[in-house]
This record gives sequence, structure tokens and C-alpha cells, in this order.
Amino acid sequence: MDKMNQALEKMKMLVGMEVDDEHQASALEEENSSSFAFMDDFNRNCTLSTKQRLYGFAICFVSGLTCTLLSMLVFFNPIKFGFTFTLGNLLSIGSTAFLIGPKRQVTMMLDPVRIYATALYLASMIIALFCALYVHNKLLTLLAIILEFGALIWYSLSYIPFARSMVSKVMVACFDTEF
Repeated sequence: MDKMNQALEKMKMLVGMEVDDEHQASALEEENSSSFAFMDDFNRNCTLSTKQRLYGFAICFVSGLTCTLLSMLVFFNPIKFGFTFTLGNLLSIGSTAFLIGPKRQVTMMLDPVRIYATALYLASMIIALFCALYVHNKLLTLLAIILEFGALIWYSLSYIPFARSMVSKVMVACFDTEF
């Protein structure tokens, strides 16, 4: 049991939680920002233990990864592929909300550094689902999936310092037509 408690304390530190007192940290965090009133209420009503957070993360992440991998089986049917691939992406994003909490997840997504990447990523998921479920056009769905995949990469790179600028410079260097 002692090793399990130590492992849970290490996980708390990794995800940015206070090891000694989780409730004081969440109370201070709630006092600091009043602009997210809905998220404050949501966080206050949905308190999970560290163990529950890890289980939620694992279940959501494995489900998202499974949906994404299963989407490869229906790759030649863009409508089914678009739905399962987008569902896998949504579950994967939801898994990180279990680790760091929904309020912090939304705050990080709306950070000025990645607001455009987040907007593009969420819009591409909506467009992919719209094309797959409502329009039923395979070509539009395939284009929306390509846009979604590119937006996923750009969104993921926004969490790595200087990664987007490095990738931009490499792409310009690769496709530069001047000799």
C-alpha cells in the first residue's frame, strides 16, 4: 500500500496537483479566476480522487486510441472513417481533462499561444462530423479528415516550445523554389 501511495503522490506532482492538500489548491485556483463561473461550478461539483482521475484518463485514452486505430479498418469508407477518427480524437482530448481537470484544460486550450490552433482543430472536427453524418459526401469527408489531421498535428505542436516555428522553417526550406 505504501508503494501505491507513493506512486499516486508522484502522479499528483506530475499533473500539477498539490501533494499535501488538493482542496486548498483548488480553492485558491477558484478564487483567482472568476471569468469561468460555469467551469468553477463544474469543478466544484465534480471532484475526483487521484485514482479516479487516472482511471478516467486511462479509460478515455484507451477508448480514443481504439477508435482511432479501428478507423483504419474502414479507411476506404470515408464516412465511417471520419466518424470513428473524430470520435477517437474527442475521447483523447477528453482523457487529458481527467488528468488536469476540465477548467485547466479549457484554459490551456484558450491560451493566446494556441487559441488559433484550438479553433482550427475544433472546427475541423465539427466539419468532419458534419460531412460524415449529414452531407454523406465521401470526397468532402476525406478532405475534412485531411484538414482535421493537419489541425491535430498543428495543435499538438503548440504544446511543444518552438515546435511550430521549427516545423514552419523546415517546410519553407523544403518547398523553397529558389536555388
